[in-house]
Amino acid sequence: MNKEWIEITVLTSSEAVEPVSGLFYSCGLQGVSIMDVEEIKEIKANKTATSYDYFEDSLLDMEDSAIIKGYFEDDENFPKHLEYITKGVEGLKNYGFDIGRGKVLSEKVNQEDWENTWKKYYKPTKISDRIVVKPQWEEYTPKNDELVLEMDPGMAFGTGTHETTRLCLRGLEKYVDEDSTVFDIGTGSGILSIAASKLGAKKAIGVDLDEIAVESAKKNVSLNKIDNVEILYGNLMEVVKGKADIVVANIMADIVMILGEQVRAFMKDEGVFISSGILVVRADEVKNKLEKCGFDIVDIIIDGEWCSIIAK
Repeated sequence: MNKEWIEITVLTSSEAVEPVSGLFYSCGLQGVSIMDVEEIKEIKANKTATSYDYFEDSLLDMEDSAIIKGYFEDDENFPKHLEYITKGVEGLKNYGFDIGRGKVLSEKVNQEDWENTWKKYYKPTKISDRIVVKPQWEEYTPKNDELVLEMDPGMAFGTGTHETTRLCLRGLEKYVDEDSTVFDIGTGSGILSIAASKLGAKKAIGVDLDEIAVESAKKNVSLNKIDNVEILYGNLMEVVKGKADIVVANIMADIVMILGEQVRAFMKDEGVFISSGILVVRADEVKNKLEKCGFDIVDIIIDGEWCSIIAK
């Protein structure tokens, strides 16, 4: 059944893309739609098999150099999200960001309309050393040792293009082996669970508290024709049994710190905790919390304004 959603659009500058995206992620979204004119120009100038040729040249003449969109359920929490994002965008000026017009708009959209619009801009994209994310309606021939993930993100987003997802994938590429059991917390579109399977994991279990995300993730698992990924609705602590070699959580700093107090009970000895969705300015705070919870920090990987903290 199609649902009514509310689309929040921020008209801003390329400079403000990361912090504005962070505002959306802080509201619990799995991802945002970003149209960054400067990035489009750069990719068009360096054509690759996954270039942005599908963007119309007229987009390069937009008044705003970046347009960021996020989709929220039309419920009692929406006014709080809108106020948070509106105040947050304005507040970026205090940190020296050029926010352009910094205009925040909102309108109701139908799920089917949104999905059809999204398909226009969602193309095969290489997002880590080996992983290419490909929408199911596009063709792509893998090169060398590339692993292709078939995706239809639906409203759950999680297409893999955001820094936080790329950071998680880099961690999975490093630590997953044929004996790995992987728990994916806040699975969204299921991209990290599917990637773990493609990288050779023995088993991956993705969990999410959003029913729409669970539905989307199950569909994506089916698209990839893999049988060692299980998607569950609910809280990790309540629906998953056993222990994992790797726990990956692409959520946000506050939730990562809460997980630090609980997740060890679900990890094997020498298990690896790959956390992301953490703004660089909060890295020390998260690192200190994980160390207090008994973790040893193995690595901190930075991509733009975001970082991933890998701990054992």
